[in-house]
Amino acid sequence: MSLQARIQDDMKAALRAGDKARLGAIRLILAAVRQREIDDRTQLDDSQVMAVLDKMLKQRRESIAQYEKAGREDLVAKEHQEMEVIRAYLPEPLSAAEIEALVTAAIEEAGAASLRDMGKVMGLLKPRLAGRADMGQVSRQVRERLGG
Repeated sequence: MSLQARIQDDMKAALRAGDKARLGAIRLILAAVRQREIDDRTQLDDSQVMAVLDKMLKQRRESIAQYEKAGREDLVAKEHQEMEVIRAYLPEPLSAAEIEALVTAAIEEAGAASLRDMGKVMGLLKPRLAGRADMGQVSRQVRERLGG
């Protein structure tokens, strides 16, 4: 079963169960996926759906930071709840040690010696870490390792 089909089935289950919070989050996911399909004029595969979910997580993290600055704990709680639903469709996040090992391997594979090679390293890491790590943190880690 594709990831998109699984999300559709979960939406139906949430609708039957009357779980309005979960239903709302799943509808947001499906709307984002459909929008991307319309924009690209294509049917998304699982990796592309995971990229949409990863982007949604990043948006939620940014929103939480803004809401916390504004003292809107009600909206912070809503964003956290949506993040939990989104994370349920992504693979298990990698540990810090696993990320470190992948960064080391990518630097060696790319033959990276300075910050000029950061693009090559990130190009290798992005498909390997998609949906499994915060790419902003990975980018900072690569920058530190390459002397930035």
